Amino acid sequence: MIEYIRGELTEVTPALAVVEAAGVGYALNISLNTFTAIQDKKDVKLYVYEAIMTGGRDDSFTLYGFSTKQERELYMMLISVSGVGANTARMILSSFTPAELCNVIATGNEKFLKSVKGIGLRTAQRIIVDLRDKIANSDLAQQLPEGVQTVQAPDVNKEVRDEAIGALTMLGFSPAPTAKVVTEILKQQPDLPVEQVVKLALKQIK
Repeated sequence: MIEYIRGELTEVTPALAVVEAAGVGYALNISLNTFTAIQDKKDVKLYVYEAIMTGGRDDSFTLYGFSTKQERELYMMLISVSGVGANTARMILSSFTPAELCNVIATGNEKFLKSVKGIGLRTAQRIIVDLRDKIANSDLAQQLPEGVQTVQAPDVNKEVRDEAIGALTMLGFSPAPTAKVVTEILKQQPDLPVEQVVKLALKQIK
């Protein structure tokens, strides 16, 4: 089992980091939180989760990298929930900081979880039911800032948001970081048309 990889960050996008260690380049899928933490660094240390799929037509081996053990622990908790796959878990962790996600689950804020693309009411409720006690009984709860407030779902034009995300996804950008960038743009400039949102997002997620 690989616990972590430490080395030179040779390539990085909002969805993927390539770390060279001992002459080997490791490609790791990352969340937007991890991207933000490492994007300006030359040398990095990423905690690893190995996803090994066997028994199908094609076996696969995928590495996921996290800037903190806290984020990796949350990822492993999320994929333990029925109906939450690897990409969905990464999208959730790209939409919230670890502290925000712990708070959302601890307070049962299903409305905010539903704001993540691909998460419906039933899945949001399942995440809360399955993970609330686990988080409360883990070290994660102790890492939350004191007095943290319940986060409210962002109030943005959903139609424009979804169209912009769809357009950017068709251009090849990962949905998770795209959704966060588009939401932030619309929170600051709520009256922008789709084409302007896409143009601004392209400058921020390249």
